[in-house]
Amino acid sequence: MIKKPNFVLRAVALLVVVSGLSLLVAACGGSSDTSTGGGSGSSSSGGTTLNLVAYSTPKAAYGALTAAFEKTSAGKGVSFADSFGPSGAQSRAVLAGQPADVVAFSTEPDISALAKAGLVSKTWDAGNYQGNVADSVVVMVVRKGNPKHITGWSSLLKPGIKVVTPNPSTSGSARWNILAAYGAQLKQGKSPTQALAYVKTLITKHTASEPSSASTALQAFTSGEGDVLLDYESDAIAAKKAGDPIQYIIPKQTILIQTPAAVLTKSKHYQQAKSFLSWLVTPPAQTIWAQQGYRPVVESVLSKFSSEFPNPPQLFNVSYLGGWTQAKSQFFDPSTGSITKIQQAAGYPTASS
Repeated sequence: MIKKPNFVLRAVALLVVVSGLSLLVAACGGSSDTSTGGGSGSSSSGGTTLNLVAYSTPKAAYGALTAAFEKTSAGKGVSFADSFGPSGAQSRAVLAGQPADVVAFSTEPDISALAKAGLVSKTWDAGNYQGNVADSVVVMVVRKGNPKHITGWSSLLKPGIKVVTPNPSTSGSARWNILAAYGAQLKQGKSPTQALAYVKTLITKHTASEPSSASTALQAFTSGEGDVLLDYESDAIAAKKAGDPIQYIIPKQTILIQTPAAVLTKSKHYQQAKSFLSWLVTPPAQTIWAQQGYRPVVESVLSKFSSEFPNPPQLFNVSYLGGWTQAKSQFFDPSTGSITKIQQAAGYPTASS
């Protein structure tokens, strides 16, 4: 065996050390250069990054809102790291440890679950607007020209009609849709048994698919799936503005969708997060909500957009059905909920609570 001279071994060792140091420096520099502050709470410019975890539908609206807030005195030095997805899934992600300073979900139970775990104040829904920052209504989205002649809830059970609506085990939008369909039957004078039978027929015989969220349901519909999409009015407005060949019908009987937001009690930037939440219900922010297709919760702002948001003659809210606590137990309980059982019989996944 031939032995290498000592000076060669020393040179090789030196090269290894230098290379290792170079890699270490590069790694440290790369981490800093690519950081967006999503998990640390500090932006690369030395300001504050707030983690906003929200349901999928208002992604564009929150893009406009956060940009506007950053230009206010309260938002100076603040930037946002956003996460959007199905409301129920987002709530469970925060429960599991996903960083969040502000949460904005589709339904009250998704925030109440965080309050129960001590992550959000138990009085989060106190105040003038009960924790809600924007409203909408459930509408029926159809192809341009309404070729299937959809006029209301009875139209959805016509032979051959297929409806796209998200899965209620993951999507808050889906739960609103189901409550709208059920409550509409009650408003028409039907009994609770008849109302549930309507929903059962709708799910088991007239549902084309159940995507995971309102956003993916809209994508499926605009890609050609189904004849009718049950969705937020705001989604329908955005789709029309984007040039999608659709139109929408506001049923005479429909539910007022009230969407809440809250601040995490252990946020490292609680005051900035609180300021953003408070700003969301100021007239300037509510005007942006309206421009993005959402019904303002501030009456003075809503009145300025009354022509864009007609009031359905038999509009109701979740209180008409006993409130969210009762509705969640009655319809969506993972073991005993009537809708859960219908979903299971139809072969749809119902893994979440």
